[in-house]
Amino acid sequence: MGNLKKEEKMKFKNCNNIPLGIYPVVDRAYKLEPLYEVGITTAQLRVKDMSEDILENEVIEAIRISQKFDARFFLNDFWELGIKHKVYGIHLGQEDIQEADVQAIYNAGIRLGISTHTTNEIQIAMAFEPSYLAIGPIFETTSKKMVYNPVGIEDLKKWAINVNYPIVAIGGININNIKEVALTKSANGIAMISDILEDREVSKTRTMALIDAFEKYAS
Repeated sequence: MGNLKKEEKMKFKNCNNIPLGIYPVVDRAYKLEPLYEVGITTAQLRVKDMSEDILENEVIEAIRISQKFDARFFLNDFWELGIKHKVYGIHLGQEDIQEADVQAIYNAGIRLGISTHTTNEIQIAMAFEPSYLAIGPIFETTSKKMVYNPVGIEDLKKWAINVNYPIVAIGGININNIKEVALTKSANGIAMISDILEDREVSKTRTMALIDAFEKYAS
């Protein structure tokens, strides 16, 4: 159900002109509030260990917190819940995009982000005319099992030339190498999973340092 007919000429809504910036990916809704409090404007909830009512309540809470801060909140994977609760955006992986009802997501006026790891996947994703493309992993990462080789800085710059959508760089990026990524001027946003955390909880200090680095080198 993921495929869209070309003649339908769909184009998902954009995320406005403010850069996506530091884009945390968290596993619990409560972690969103301290991130928004220090200036994060875009975030994603990616939950792998909940189901049914518990999952739905987590999604509802994440949306509530995000709306309080007028943040751009993306829900990973669970597109039916996203449509039901009128989420700002949904993020899908390459396999998910083939199984999801993309037409229904579009009809609901929800924004769409898509993961990509190769030039072929970038072409597939661009056919959906998404709100943004995520490209990665940029570097080696321990946050997820590595299935793809790291993209690296040079290929990120090369691939970005032919992408006419905002790009979110993801994978292995931290305070020590964010400058390299930001200086490419290719990334509208930089996703963060582990480097915003300290002892598995959000560190406002670490997050603010990442925001400062992005604003200093990406602009």
